[in-house]
Amino acid sequence: MAAVTSIDVAAEGAKNRDALDFLKRPAGRLLIGGKWVPAKSEKTFEVENPANELAIATVAEGDKEDVDEAVKAARKAFEEGAWPRMSPHDRTRRLLKLADLIEQHVDELTELVALEGGKPLAEGRGEVLTSAARFVYCAGWASKIYGETNPSGPEMFNYTLREPVGVCGQITPWNAPAAVVAMKWAPALACGNTVVLKPAEQTPLTALRLGELALEAGIPEGVINIVTGFGETAGAAVAQHPDIDKVAFTGSTVVGKEIIKASAGNLKRVTLELGGKSPNIIFADADMEEAVRSSSWGIFGNQGQACCAASRMFVQEKVYERFAEGLAKSAGQIRLGNPFDPATTMGPLISREQHERVLGYLSLGKREGAEARIGGERGPQPCGYYVQPTVFTRVRNEMTIARDEIFGPVASLIPFKDERDAVLQGNDTTYGLAAAVWTRDVSRAHTVARRLKAGTVWINCYMVLDPMSPFGGYKQSGLGREMGKEGMEHYTELKSVFVKL
Repeated sequence: MAAVTSIDVAAEGAKNRDALDFLKRPAGRLLIGGKWVPAKSEKTFEVENPANELAIATVAEGDKEDVDEAVKAARKAFEEGAWPRMSPHDRTRRLLKLADLIEQHVDELTELVALEGGKPLAEGRGEVLTSAARFVYCAGWASKIYGETNPSGPEMFNYTLREPVGVCGQITPWNAPAAVVAMKWAPALACGNTVVLKPAEQTPLTALRLGELALEAGIPEGVINIVTGFGETAGAAVAQHPDIDKVAFTGSTVVGKEIIKASAGNLKRVTLELGGKSPNIIFADADMEEAVRSSSWGIFGNQGQACCAASRMFVQEKVYERFAEGLAKSAGQIRLGNPFDPATTMGPLISREQHERVLGYLSLGKREGAEARIGGERGPQPCGYYVQPTVFTRVRNEMTIARDEIFGPVASLIPFKDERDAVLQGNDTTYGLAAAVWTRDVSRAHTVARRLKAGTVWINCYMVLDPMSPFGGYKQSGLGREMGKEGMEHYTELKSVFVKL
């Protein structure tokens, strides 16, 4: 019988041998130029299981020097390698192969997402399959990146080309370690770019395993490079690097603003998918049962750690109590526990820092006069970063819990009078990532959707995403769009060519 290791204890509940074996591989590896190498400083750091606060793996702590090496490898692969000049059909085949490998390893990747991110297995599996779907969608674009022939006089031929941007720096968050990596890699690779990825320090393992699968899929050496480390060092080096042509970031608005400043050195292209405080507007004529069910998922899914979470719920006055009771009942049915327990429907928050931050907002909400209809406290578990799903009533739109992005399972219910009041309150925020409207009135649904200042508006549903549809925000929720045709265009340069005949 194999000896039980500290990793086995830390990975309590994990059963997939491939996932467990991956945790026990030699520590401290960065993917640079197709090779797995230690950080130049030889520093490492531990990755924690948020369900029990124990270390599950040790990874390399990359820094500026490692980012430099990764950028050199990416630049060489772009300028001298086959990837940008490869037949688009060949790029398509390799990206489809990567999607197939993700689906073949779905159980392993799901357990890695659960171990480092605290996501319940069913939810993590959905995320992994979403990442595969994003590669499938973008793979089809490789052969559909067209230029145009422009009208011109008989003595001139004028046309445009769409060409890859070059070396793309990509910085991803911890709340969706598989899906957001795919959202960054897939369009960049389909267009013929090379990438340097800095994954979140809390959840680097999924990205590293995806890097292994990318090599297995036939993505050439140097096309994908991964530097694990901390945002203040490795992340800042990516944002500032003079030989990175584009940076894509998903994370907080505060950090997004710093990335814009850092990008000014070489005027690199920037796309940002940032925070949100999304208005979820429930009119009195809505299908109340469905509105409660979907809104519950919108705020409590992924432990509320979603940029487009339904955190501000505007409920028409005449149905306010009915909706509040329904949402509180739904929250009370959530099973908080170990992500590997099949009965668990909500896992822990990602870290001690995030745990303390959310608990601080719960205390602040009560001091401001909000009432916790249910929850409002830390979880009952003896260890792990658990917070009870919380429904706050008696919330005013000017309260801090209704203004700040909490990034936890905290719903703020705010009453409104009529359509005009709902729109004015809903738009009264610095964010504009997403919004939702619940009503049986078709005219009202479309009217309100047009008036809401948000990059995505859901009508009688919530958190529906598709790779074909662009995703991004208004105002301080970001710059540019990801996925869809618009997302692909961010990874290309447009060139005009004039030929004298």
